[in-house]
Amino acid sequence: MISHRFPSPGGLPAGSGPSSLLIPALVSCFQACAISGLFSCITIHPLNIAAGVWMITNAFVLLLCEAPFCCPFIEFANTVAATVDRLRSWQKAVFYCGMAVVPVVISLTLTTLLGNAIAFATGVLYGLSALGKKGDAISYARIQQQKQQADEEKLAGTLEGEL
Repeated sequence: MISHRFPSPGGLPAGSGPSSLLIPALVSCFQACAISGLFSCITIHPLNIAAGVWMITNAFVLLLCEAPFCCPFIEFANTVAATVDRLRSWQKAVFYCGMAVVPVVISLTLTTLLGNAIAFATGVLYGLSALGKKGDAISYARIQQQKQQADEEKLAGTLEGEL
């Protein structure tokens, strides 16, 4: 587990931080956003430069929030990570999706779309986790059977009332 190799964010108990499979994905999200932001800045169009700077800022904020052990030189990294860890999943989803949409609105180019796709996908995953676990097939079948029985009873009651 990752918590044995790195300090947990914000001094949280081991195992409460992101899973070891999620860390490389988040770091690659940072890299994609930062590199795409850098390429967006290499232009003379001011909106592309603004979108590129926003993307680089998004990359830094995402890295700071999700993988503070990558920024040991920043004193407040664990504090920011602890604050983000206290947020609910839907709040993180809105935050990450909102951060990813802004550069695309500023400058709709292929670089901004591809660079923010992973950050937006991170927000979507947080949103899906906020929806919760789907129900199992047995409880769904039981609910459907109860509905069917209630419909049959209503139908039988209306037929008896007509006779």
